[in-house]
Amino acid sequence: MTAKAMGDDAIIYFVIKGVTVVKKGNADKIKIGNFPSLKEVMDQAVQSGVEMMVCDRSSELLGIDKGEIVEGVKVVGAATLNQLVLEADGVLYF
Repeated sequence: MTAKAMGDDAIIYFVIKGVTVVKKGNADKIKIGNFPSLKEVMDQAVQSGVEMMVCDRSSELLGIDKGEIVEGVKVVGAATLNQLVLEADGVLYF
């Protein structure tokens, strides 16, 4: 959301075990202290224009069906991540 507020494009790409948070109901369960739940943060990010994508192969590997992924998250292939990284001015990952 900070990148969007600064006028930059922002895409969050969920891969490997990170795909578990885009399964319906899971982000609601993640809440630390007085911070909003991960679901609330994700909703705010989408509303501010942040794109969210999830790796189709990682989802399949963990048994997450496309129909189980929250609304607003695009299911894309691994080649999409490669292309995004090659075209980006900067990449942050963790």
